[in-house]
Amino acid sequence: MNGLARQAGSLDTPIHEFHRETFTISTDRLRLDMRSVHKFLETAPWSNGITLEIVERSIANSFCFGVFEGNAQVGFARVVTDFATFAYVCDFFILEPYRGRGLAKWLITSILECPEIKKLRRCCIVTHEAHGLYRAMGFMSAQRPEAYLELIKQDAYRN
Repeated sequence: MNGLARQAGSLDTPIHEFHRETFTISTDRLRLDMRSVHKFLETAPWSNGITLEIVERSIANSFCFGVFEGNAQVGFARVVTDFATFAYVCDFFILEPYRGRGLAKWLITSILECPEIKKLRRCCIVTHEAHGLYRAMGFMSAQRPEAYLELIKQDAYRN
């Protein structure tokens, strides 16, 4: 079960699979390799220092998409959503050896075409890179950036 069992309080999300060549995208959280996801996220600029416990809790409460070659996890994305009006795509990555194969485009396309996400009014992503990829999928800069506010706690993962 890779460190995550279905438990009371964890979000019960729909399971979908998408296939391309030797790769599979799955929304089954039980397939996720928690240690692999944590290993990437603990050094990523947006989640530096995040603990395995926080990664597990975030996954338990999100709609997740794992990218696999066979049983090996090679990518991941987490969608925070109410399944009614809004979704926030985050923790999106493809491992370095698998980049340049179109997997990131396939992953974001699969997320946006997923029935539970496709019907939502608003979907957002916050990123410092790959704007071309996301713009090609329909994402745009905030229409009213002065209306967007955020509170960032830089040391949130330190204690």
